[in-house]
Amino acid sequence: MEMSDLRIALFSGNYNYTRDGANQALNRLVGSLLAKGAQVRVYSPTTDEPDFPPTGDLVSVPNVRMPVKGRGEYRMPTHLGSKVRRDLEKFAPNIVHLSSPDPSGHAALRWAQDHDIPVLSSVHTRFETYPRYYNLAFLEPVITGILRRFYNRCDALVAPSQSMIDELLATKMHDDIGLWSRGVDRTVFSSERRDMSWRRELGLADDDVAIVFLGRLVMEKGLDIFAETIVQLRKRQVPHKVLVIGDGPAREWFEDALPGGIFAGFKTGADLGQALASGDIFFNPSVTETFGNVTLEAMACGLPVVAAGATGASSLVNHGVTGQLVPLVGKGANAAPDSAGLAEAIAPYCTDPALRMAHGRAGEQRSLEYSWEAINQVVADTYLRLIADRRALQEAEAA
Repeated sequence: MEMSDLRIALFSGNYNYTRDGANQALNRLVGSLLAKGAQVRVYSPTTDEPDFPPTGDLVSVPNVRMPVKGRGEYRMPTHLGSKVRRDLEKFAPNIVHLSSPDPSGHAALRWAQDHDIPVLSSVHTRFETYPRYYNLAFLEPVITGILRRFYNRCDALVAPSQSMIDELLATKMHDDIGLWSRGVDRTVFSSERRDMSWRRELGLADDDVAIVFLGRLVMEKGLDIFAETIVQLRKRQVPHKVLVIGDGPAREWFEDALPGGIFAGFKTGADLGQALASGDIFFNPSVTETFGNVTLEAMACGLPVVAAGATGASSLVNHGVTGQLVPLVGKGANAAPDSAGLAEAIAPYCTDPALRMAHGRAGEQRSLEYSWEAINQVVADTYLRLIADRRALQEAEAA
């Protein structure tokens, strides 16, 4: 079977209406597949004013606004509906790709099984960790069980980091899990994008050391731990400034928690590369990442990284070489990095320019290993393998 024979039905909970790392990876994947002659049809909630144009053909699925405080910009796919089912029948996919275990993902899985079509699921985030940020930690075991049932009904999984694969194997989510890593756009993210004039316009002196947060401002990104760590640094009188790149529903909370912090707002493209490279230390306290695109982007910009030793960052950051990984304290829903430990890891970078530059250069060199083209071919190869396996099984059953 050739790449041009692939007919892929891709289901996403958020393909382009709100920009995030997961849908950036999916759009790049679709672009790569289309360029190689495959046919792709994407099914996802849509809005009148999406953050960016979709790559490929996009079909809207029934959805409602996410019924969770602080997540109102997201849509929850509710089911397939007759229109989508007719579109699927007409498109006649030979592989179904599910990128979110939401209600439409469950429905698409059942549809694929009814039509004897293999299913690949990609894991983009640790959904089971989200309830702890909304005072619903007791739901974590329930969600873990739902995820386990969903993923084990798929034919295979792909995950973006070896640390995430290890976690999925340990929690018995599946036993056929491939590595679909992430790439970085070197035309956007590079230490050469550093702009001292831009820093000065924000009120950063040339000798100020800016600790950067980059991401959507939602609590599950570890905003509370970030703020607590900055308090620890201030108590120790470690010289630093805080530069926040991004926006979101928790911005007001974050601004109140970081008095004196510089909030640069939401950035994309060259503006994002400029802002990130103009920082000095990248700090990522999140434990919900499966890869951490922002961590790789910061490395490409020549910033040393201090991160929670959780899935994603632990596969990217070479401890003591490109940055520091701080172990999690506690278990299950209570697992989190200690703010005092994070402050201790950040402090040397604030006072030792040579260390900061050495680890930043090492991170930028490591980022060169991540090529989108080679990475996306892994997914295409998995599609072809699953289709071949299914056809072999069908032929054996018919004999």
